[in-house]
Amino acid sequence: MSLLDPETAFEHGLRRAAARAIGVELESVPLSYPPSPSHGDLASPVCFELARTLRKSPHTLSRATAEAFEPGSGIERVEAAGGYLNAFLDRTGYLRQWLLGPGPPPAAPAGLKIIVEHTNINPNKAAHIGHLRNAVLGDTLVRFLRALGHPVEVQNYIDDTGVQVADLVVGFRLLRNEGEAEVRERYAEEVLERRGERFDWIAWDVYAEVTRFYEEDSARLRHREETLRAIEEGDGAVARFADYLARRMVRHHLRTMHRIGVRYDLLPRESDILRLRFWEDAFARLRESNVVRKLTEGRNAGCWVMELPGVDPGAGEDQKVIVRSTGTVTYVGKDIAYQMWKLGLLGRDFRYEPFDWSPDPPLYPLWATTSGPGSPDHPPFGSACRVYNVIDARQSYLQRVVVQALRSLGFAEQAANSIHFAYEMVALSPATIAALFPDYPLSAEERAKPFLEMSGRRGLGVKADELVDALVRRAEAEVRARDPGGAEEDIRRRALQIAVGALRYYMLRVSRKRVVAFDLDDALAFEGETGPYLQYSVVRARNILAKVAERHGAAEADPGRLAAEADLSALDAPSLGDHWEIVHLLWRVRWALRQAVETLELASVAKHAYILAQAFNSWYHRYPVVQEGDARVRTVRTAIVRLYHDRMAHLLELMGIEVPDRM
Repeated sequence: MSLLDPETAFEHGLRRAAARAIGVELESVPLSYPPSPSHGDLASPVCFELARTLRKSPHTLSRATAEAFEPGSGIERVEAAGGYLNAFLDRTGYLRQWLLGPGPPPAAPAGLKIIVEHTNINPNKAAHIGHLRNAVLGDTLVRFLRALGHPVEVQNYIDDTGVQVADLVVGFRLLRNEGEAEVRERYAEEVLERRGERFDWIAWDVYAEVTRFYEEDSARLRHREETLRAIEEGDGAVARFADYLARRMVRHHLRTMHRIGVRYDLLPRESDILRLRFWEDAFARLRESNVVRKLTEGRNAGCWVMELPGVDPGAGEDQKVIVRSTGTVTYVGKDIAYQMWKLGLLGRDFRYEPFDWSPDPPLYPLWATTSGPGSPDHPPFGSACRVYNVIDARQSYLQRVVVQALRSLGFAEQAANSIHFAYEMVALSPATIAALFPDYPLSAEERAKPFLEMSGRRGLGVKADELVDALVRRAEAEVRARDPGGAEEDIRRRALQIAVGALRYYMLRVSRKRVVAFDLDDALAFEGETGPYLQYSVVRARNILAKVAERHGAAEADPGRLAAEADLSALDAPSLGDHWEIVHLLWRVRWALRQAVETLELASVAKHAYILAQAFNSWYHRYPVVQEGDARVRTVRTAIVRLYHDRMAHLLELMGIEVPDRM
């Protein structure tokens, strides 16, 4: 018989017990977990809440409720403990059930689609190290939401009409005297491949050149404005050149992110927001509702601005320019229109087409918006009930502007469901800077700092692929040392898995509110709070299962047999808690996912995974599995190893980390 999940079984049982014992219909049942499985598997402080309304002591209420609780549905008994209600599970029953698999995710209520927008790299140069944190956080949030049963649409917004693309056009046209035809010829992918070069890295250098070009003479900024206006008008050679550069850059970004396991469903293009009149409609609503007004004097004369109530005017952020005096729209203006579309408030839709990844074949199906005819066979996009915008903390002000615009237009509920997933920047440890930039002159003061910020002017800009390549090279050296006779292709595959696991875990393990000080050696360590340590724990479990099968027969490690025969009563009382602790921590993964999504602190799941790996490594050193002579005890221990292997591999997959077949 299939058991209810423990939380549901406990909650249902408490509702019935409270109604019988104290005549109360519980509106909600708060749940927690005791500090030790010896005190129970689940706990509820509900009697503390009832005590305030019923004017009785929590202890009296908990004792009466516990006595009225009827065992069953997976709950063996409930005990009162100082006002708390502690539940003890049918542990063998749940162990057996969980061995058969995690089961399907819970069904989300109909119509509750979620959009997660992340990565959003300006298509003007190669992705850098900061984009890796954004993509890892966004992709992991998507994985967690889907594991909890939510339908999720993943969007990667392409700002193809912004200042950065305009500057890249200026760089090629004015500084290198190259238009679209010259760029296509001189920087064709096959030409660059022969030279060992990449177009996004060339664009990185061009963008740096044009930045210096402006710094030398601010009057040159007129070239940016002229180019920006031509791009927004969407016609002519300049606009076509900008579109070509942006599309080509996006292809590089997609390949970079695919290396670390990041995928998207839709690429909404800013140019289409303009050409399909999204912005025009949004702007009309903002004007009609008096959300924006045109100034005739002051620092923003000639601009359309939005007032921000509650913001200190002295900070200069009480007014936000939505349309510049030149008539061009700011980024936040277009983002307001985009956010309205995402929430189904605009009354318009994009047209869509499959995104062309050529010259490479598509790595997975991907759609993009278009102002052309589009394809009638596209999936439905947009119209979400909740939107997560994964954007770094420095963009908090602009995100507040977008939310305020929704609220001022009367969309209070949608404003509340527009969630800014903010995070801090990525820096590098001095040791990593020395490894990546051997010619950079680190001062004694800089070497003593815990981290150094990236700075293009100082030559400390780190491309995303440079960091991944450095991790892969080090992982390859480690794999070769451990497996000197391994096939080259296999070594490269495992090295990439280890490198990506190291990178993703490092980006996840730090609270989003703290700076990530990335260190190559720390990230790739096989001991400590690292991705390789977690991967190695799963490989170790896999090796134990293989040895059990080799020595005692293949059926001994089969999940079906273990689910039928594993019985925790075979263990002596002193060791039962140590064995159950592993199962208990694995069961709590779903709770950890829920907490992480509610708080947007994905680091809590990374920490839970590390605690799990530590507990498992400590456990198997104390309790033999393959060598255990008692067959019943060996079956239980094999069952725990099997459960750990399968559930931990799944947990790592939810963090975007693959487990190599050996390490």
